Amino acid sequence: MEGSRAAEGKDLDPRVRRTRKMLQDALASLLKERDFDTISIGDIAEESTLNRATFYDHYPDKFALLECLVGSQFQELIVQRNICFDGCARALRKIATGVCCYLAATLKPGSDGLWRAGAPMDTAIVSVVRRLILDGFAKHPPKAGVPAELVSSTIAWAIYGAAKEWAMSPKRMPVDRIGGLIEKVVAPILTGLTREPTA
Repeated sequence: MEGSRAAEGKDLDPRVRRTRKMLQDALASLLKERDFDTISIGDIAEESTLNRATFYDHYPDKFALLECLVGSQFQELIVQRNICFDGCARALRKIATGVCCYLAATLKPGSDGLWRAGAPMDTAIVSVVRRLILDGFAKHPPKAGVPAELVSSTIAWAIYGAAKEWAMSPKRMPVDRIGGLIEKVVAPILTGLTREPTA
């Protein structure tokens, strides 16, 4: 899911974009009332006022739809918060805080919804974070011999893994505090691998 299917809408026919948005909105609405594993494609089609054949014209299954929904929502949060990666460890706190804010808005404390949603949610969020870090490395590359893709994937999964652990805790610490802790855990991955941006 390179660049996340969240970015899928830019070059699509407006009718296709509208239909996919209807399906994503339908799933988002259903998720407010029910767990993902209890929602069927028929439920999504009914909620969207579209038919099952139309669903399958756009998505192979409900997991692909969830992946696109999560990717789109998380990408919007990144843009709204003006989160970017400039090649230095200080930016990791903002990224981690953004991931935690998204998970906090999506899941109740102590919920096991992340496990039930599984790979689609993981993949969608990690893909957006990985792309964000790669974009930063395009301007501030790692030291020679260190593949930017490897570092970006490692950091993205580390941030998400820590945020996911926090999100599933019944007693979450404040978002700004966990953002700082995640930065401390993940920053050593970056240390020694990147050049600090010059002023």
